[in-house]
Parts: sequence; C-alpha cells; structure tokens
Amino acid sequence: MGSGKNIETTLEALPEIISQNPDVMFLIIGKTHPTIIKSEGEKYRIFLKETIQRLNLEKHTFFINQYLPLDELLDYLQLTNIYLFTSKDRNQAVSGTFSYAISCGCPIVSTPIPHALEVLKEDTGIIIDFEAPDQLAAAVNLLLKNENIQEKLRLKSLEKMAPTAWENSSILHALLFQQHGKDTIKLNYTFPAINLSHLKNMTTDFGMIQFSKINKPDIDSGYTLDDNARALIAVCRHYELYRDESDLALISTYLNVIKFCQQPHGNFLNYVDQHRKFTQQNYETNLEDSNGRAIWALGYLLSIKEILPHQYSEEAELILKKSIFSLENIYSTRAMAFIIKGLYYQNSEKNIPLLKKLANRLVKMYQHEKHNDWHWFESYLTYGNSLLPEALLCAWISTKEEVYQQIASESFQFLLSKIFIKGDIRVISNKGWLQKDTVKIPETIGGEQPIDVAYTILALSAFYRVFKDEKYLQLMKNAFIWFLGKNHLNQIIYNPATGGCYDGLEEKNVNLNQGAESTVSYLMARLCFSKVPVKSLLNADHLT
Repeated sequence: MGSGKNIETTLEALPEIISQNPDVMFLIIGKTHPTIIKSEGEKYRIFLKETIQRLNLEKHTFFINQYLPLDELLDYLQLTNIYLFTSKDRNQAVSGTFSYAISCGCPIVSTPIPHALEVLKEDTGIIIDFEAPDQLAAAVNLLLKNENIQEKLRLKSLEKMAPTAWENSSILHALLFQQHGKDTIKLNYTFPAINLSHLKNMTTDFGMIQFSKINKPDIDSGYTLDDNARALIAVCRHYELYRDESDLALISTYLNVIKFCQQPHGNFLNYVDQHRKFTQQNYETNLEDSNGRAIWALGYLLSIKEILPHQYSEEAELILKKSIFSLENIYSTRAMAFIIKGLYYQNSEKNIPLLKKLANRLVKMYQHEKHNDWHWFESYLTYGNSLLPEALLCAWISTKEEVYQQIASESFQFLLSKIFIKGDIRVISNKGWLQKDTVKIPETIGGEQPIDVAYTILALSAFYRVFKDEKYLQLMKNAFIWFLGKNHLNQIIYNPATGGCYDGLEEKNVNLNQGAESTVSYLMARLCFSKVPVKSLLNADHLT
C-alpha cells in the first residue's frame, strides 16, 4: 500500500455509494510497502484512517493489514462484488492484483492505465478518469443496483481471460515451437487424472443439478432424468474400474432419480424443479430420448451387478421390467438406439425380441435413406450420431444377425468420414445440420458439444473392442484431445482445476459454464481409456 494507490478516491465516493447501498463494505487489503515504511512510516495509512473518520465511514470500511498469500487473495476476490483500481500513476503499465481480479471474474472499475485500457474494452469493465470520486460513485452504484450488469461483466471478464490460462498458453507456445521446429517437435497431450470433484459438487442428496454458472451449481435449473441417467453410467463405469466405495452413494442417488421419474405406466418424465416437482416442460416436449437414456443406464448398472450391492440390481430390474411394455411404442431414432444399448448391457434372453424389433426398425430406416454416397439412417446428420451405428453393433453382438454388423460398420465409416478432417474431430455443429443433398460439408465453426465428442469416443471404443482395429484406437485419441485443446480455438474444454467440462466450443470462445451434461460426457469419454491396455495406448501415441 502506498499513496500511488489513491484509495482516498474511493473513500470520497463512499458517502454517495452508501446513500444508495447502505450495506456496502469497502475492504482495503495490504501492508504498507517496506520502502515507504522506511521513508515515511505509516503516514498514508494514518491519512486514510483520518479520512474515514472525517467522512463517518467506520461502519463501511475495513483494513486487512496483511500481504496476503495468493490463495487467500483469490478467496477474497471471488467473494468481491466489485474490484476498484484507483491508481493515479499515469505511467503504471500493469497491475498484478488487477490481473487476478479479472481472472476471478470480478466486475472492475478502473482508472485508465494502459493495462486497463487494453483489457477492459469490449464491455469487460468500466473506465473512469483519474482522481474522479463522482465518476467512481456513479459506476459502483450502477453495478450494485443491477446484478445483470455485474453478471455480464463477470462472464465477459472470464471469457476474456480464459485463453490466457496456463494450459491454453502452453498449447500456443508448443504450437509455435512445432511450427518452427521443422518436424522435429511434436505437441503431445497428456491425459488428465480422472477427477469426480465437479460431478460430486453438482450432486445434492436428490440428484445431479442440470446447469451451472461457470463452476457453481445452479439449483434454480433443477434436475433432469437425462443427466442423472448419464451420471449413473459414468459412476458405474468408475466403480467397475476402481472399486471406489464412495461411488456407491452416488450410484444410489442417481438410481433413485430414475425411480422417482418413472410413472405408473412404466414411462419416465424428465424435468424436475429445485423443489423436486415435475415441471410443465414434461408435457410440452418429446421425452422418448429421455426414456431411452434411462434404459441405457439401467442396463449398464445390471451389466456390473456382480460387483454391486444386491439391492441396486434388484431395484434396476424392477424399474426396467415395469418400463418394457412402454418401450415397444417408441420410434424416435436415438431413443431406440439408447434402448438397444440398455438391453444389450442387461443381457437378458427374454428381452432379445424387443432388442431385435428396435434394431430392425433402424435397419429399415437405413435401407430407406441409403443412396449412392449417403449411408445413413436419416436424411441429415444431427446430434448424437455415433450412437446409431454403436447400437446396431450391440444388436449384432447380442443376436449375431449379420445385417446389423454390416450396417453398423458401413454407417460408422460414413459418419467418421464426415466428422474427422485430416485426423482431427469436428462434430456436426448444432448451428447447422448436414443435409443429405449437401455436396460439401458446411464450413460452420462453433456449436460443437462435448456430448457429441463423447458419444463418438464411446462408439469408437465399442468398435475397437469388437474388431481390435488400431485405427479406432487412434481415432479415439484424436477425438479425446479435442477436450484438451486440439480444436479450432486451441483451448481446453476440460477444466482440470474443477474436474468440470465447459459446455461448448463456439466460433470465438468457449462456453465456460460447466453443466451436468458436458461434465458427465467428458467423464464417460475419459473412462473409456482406462480399459485400453497401456501397450496399445503407447502404440497409439496416447502418452507423452
């Protein structure tokens, strides 16, 4: 702390701020700089305290007379509504605390030092003149009375700083070295350790919350059967691999959501609000896909019933049995595929006729749409595409009907030819589906969803397990490193600090919210690689 910080500007602005925001508290954090102590002692701090007394601000100011360790400073900044930077030094180039503040998503009001002018453009903060308490008061009051503006600045700040995260910075440096290395340097991506922290953070005693604001669970968004079904699969897979006893409570929680959503006739509702009541959206939306996901999850749990407490498999069997009669009337393409996967994992002879009935419907769809160079089930490629050939592969394993294997392989090769470009994955964008009569793949950039990349990895994993073809393993790796920065922005989609996954890759930025769908999708994809032998991973260049 020193007089150059010009903290008195804020003190002079506080009476006007307090008049509109009587609960405001201004924190002054820091020790007086050692060189200043030597030359003038605590003269500046004494001046500030006298100013506080003169303006009767004792109840609205608080000194933290420490040089805080970084982790404590970041804690304060994350609890801060507004960060004020009031330096009067026209020549100050940068500020470390300013950088920390914007990286924490703090709305910032700042004097126009060069650093602020560069970073706070494009609606990421508010610039005021030097030594201008009236402007500062007006800016703070504007922000405090409008939480929407605060949230907008917070999100803009985080989006602005996300590309400068260490992981993203390291990728750009490595690409630069690779560019000038004349083929002697190659960028490799190391697989992160498996981390369930964000999944657990998003899970209440009822289930997994649907959305998050950045990494904070948004309970107002409620819950969905979709997310909890996917979460059940991911945690079952994790328990299958690691026998982590803490997984059992999560499995129970997610299974209970599926049971909660089942209706008297065996079908399922999808949307549950924060008060655990079904919402109107259930009656305005086609829920066939959600019903299919529930069957997939129940089937996967039953596939590992030998290692689970008996009551889990008993409950899953009862739920699935109750649903069987409602499943025959489902015709949604992806819903049928989810159900086929669930019945495949259940591995029950009595449900094979239903599996075949649904698989035959997919076969008829494929035969109807197949034409010249179009080898697909529909007249367009949309979302969750990899699910369809994977489902027919599962049907072939269960029945040995050769037509299922033939169409599974043919359609999957067609899909891979559309979503892998020079070895890199670019899934079909939600900004523009690929139509049957389209001669050229649309040049749409952005709108890529983690769930589509994850479904591709799940399908590739299934084809690799069945056919032992190393090309599938290499494509799995190529797809997975999309999460680690091998995408058109060269930015991470998986957040190793939280264990969450960002919600999407857009044209110019990453959607930094870390909701249930994207986080669980990443985990499902990551857990695929734990089943691959280390030798195969090395051969496929998976490890640095």
